[in-house]
Amino acid sequence: MKRRNLIAAATAAAGLAALPQGARAQAYPTKPITVIVPFSAGGPTDALARILGQRMGEILGQQIIIDNVAGAGGTIGVAKATRAAPDGYTLLFAHMGTLAVNIALYKSLPYDSQKDLEPVGLGGTNPMVLVARKDLPAKDFPEFMAWVKANQKKAQYGMAGIGAASHLGGLMLNSMMKVDVLEIPYKGTGPALNDLVSGQFDYMVDQAVNVLPQIQAGNIKALGVSTLKRLPQLPNVPTIDEAGLKGYEVTIWNGFFAPKGTSKEIIGKLNQALLTTLADDKIRVRLTELAVDLPSVAETSPDALRGTLKASIDKWVPAVRAAGVKPE
Repeated sequence: MKRRNLIAAATAAAGLAALPQGARAQAYPTKPITVIVPFSAGGPTDALARILGQRMGEILGQQIIIDNVAGAGGTIGVAKATRAAPDGYTLLFAHMGTLAVNIALYKSLPYDSQKDLEPVGLGGTNPMVLVARKDLPAKDFPEFMAWVKANQKKAQYGMAGIGAASHLGGLMLNSMMKVDVLEIPYKGTGPALNDLVSGQFDYMVDQAVNVLPQIQAGNIKALGVSTLKRLPQLPNVPTIDEAGLKGYEVTIWNGFFAPKGTSKEIIGKLNQALLTTLADDKIRVRLTELAVDLPSVAETSPDALRGTLKASIDKWVPAVRAAGVKPE
């Protein structure tokens, strides 16, 4: 009896393997899906991946497991994703810093984000906020900029590490203000934010989802937002652009990707699950609370994400290099 069961199981497995790719895709998924997040747990990219992943898993009928593979500005996790089998069971959820800006920050990367990955869909865009220690002697952005320019020898800005969103936000802010201040890299947003709250450095530019609780608690002060429109969550805080630094705009998009060679049928199923998730009222409320800018249906398509990635590379790689950052 046992022998017959083993033979039947082997025959079924062989039959599945012999099916055309399209037929196999119709059965997908038949087991849990792993989503690699190339950053530590608890950060904004990780939080967004978990919120979206849980609902997508329910829609697909399989659990989605988050695998945090941090290190080297996200490059270790991305590289792991590009080496995975293109069967739809290993995905990547990463942001523009890792996939676009890192091209300028590292002398060589173990992947080509445009050639080694298949876009699945945009998961959301995070605005950023310029925040400062609560006792910094500046009540608004013009006073802040004047203070930084007058105190360049002692002013300090913090960020979550090379390639982090806060690195990009602060880098572009300092470059456009034309100031040279001490940069303090941390191993993650949590430690950096803790030190800002305790006054160990002067300011940082980080994603709203990270800093809103500390702003609302009065532990740090908000001096400007990185978008061209004010945030509903901070209606009294002007944009940095309107406050005097014209042209400053930094937002951080996050998206799902699959290894190169993943079938269009599987990409289509994943994208549809993402679209259904983003249309869910509970998900939309939750993400809005976190200040995530929700993409439209058109912006969520694989082709749109491919275009978004290319546009980010075209915009930010020259800008970062022009800022004088030396590659790691």
